[in-house]
Amino acid sequence: MRDLYPGIKLRPCAACGESKLLTAALGVCADCLRAGTEEVERLIRQAHAQTRPRFGLPLEPPHTTGGRECRFCVNRCRLGEGEIGYCGTKRNEGGKLVHLYGVQRGALDWYNDPIPTNCVSEWVCGACERGGVNLAVFLRACSFNCLFCQNWQFKSRHRRAEVYTPEQLAACVRERTVCICYFGGDPAPQAVFTIFASQKAQERKPTGPLRFCWETNGSENPRLMRKMASLALESGGTIKIDLKAFTPRLHRALTGTSNQWTLENVRQLARRGRERPEPPLLVVSTLLVPGYVGPEEVGRIATFLAELSSDIPYSLLAFYPQFTMTDLPPTSRAHAEACLAAAQSAGLTRVRVGNLHLLW
Repeated sequence: MRDLYPGIKLRPCAACGESKLLTAALGVCADCLRAGTEEVERLIRQAHAQTRPRFGLPLEPPHTTGGRECRFCVNRCRLGEGEIGYCGTKRNEGGKLVHLYGVQRGALDWYNDPIPTNCVSEWVCGACERGGVNLAVFLRACSFNCLFCQNWQFKSRHRRAEVYTPEQLAACVRERTVCICYFGGDPAPQAVFTIFASQKAQERKPTGPLRFCWETNGSENPRLMRKMASLALESGGTIKIDLKAFTPRLHRALTGTSNQWTLENVRQLARRGRERPEPPLLVVSTLLVPGYVGPEEVGRIATFLAELSSDIPYSLLAFYPQFTMTDLPPTSRAHAEACLAAAQSAGLTRVRVGNLHLLW
């Protein structure tokens, strides 16, 4: 990886002692994260714990014995009396799991985004109509704690967010609205709300098609993903999964949690995508994080995808320093080109590099 960033300052890894391209937020290189030791595990937990208190969020997904379980996402928080979920949208009140947001109330912002838009899936969608608008719905909660989060500011404002019922959000659909895209944050903690809102929007769209799309980390309960996939398939929409890493420990180091359900949902969507080849139901993206997500990790992801289908669209996104990883450089052009070659060598036929303007 250092060859892709000549002249960039290297730091000694807290685990192996070698000088590597790494962030002080973790203090550990990608190789040591993959290998894993007790000390590496401690540093991963410490890195994430340090980011949570200022937002009033739990340091780790709670798993209190005898608590009430939330099954919305892969974290499967088990909440004791008074405890709040990792995402901040669920709480145990009087022994009952209360959905503060995410079912009949959504914490969100929305705006009309003229088409063609900046949608990550736009390059393969082909279904959106010029002159129409996308109802872009930014959901203010997330099931992950990405140390490089590009929209981390929402965490400090999610309790002051606008709150909508499914009916109120559906009422934002206009005659020129041709698609609704749920992103954030992430749709996962509020997936049920997005399903209800989509169903209500279907009922009231005055004329023309209305497509439903999601941009998500893919951590939703696979049962919820099945419902999301059906809505996307029937309407001509897409589901874009942001697969941060394939290696479980590296994924946990970067995001604070597991990629188990993300991988399962990618498999599910790849199977269901055969029901409607175009526009593709599934689009996958990966952020190219310097020092951590390079050709080796992209090769692992691409091999996994190619085994499901060689024509899954795969977008490699340029990284820009944000949140706790402001000490890393933006993705270099050499890094992006090496990752593009790795993905193509793994057998994928539809690969692109996005956010070209951010390349260093």
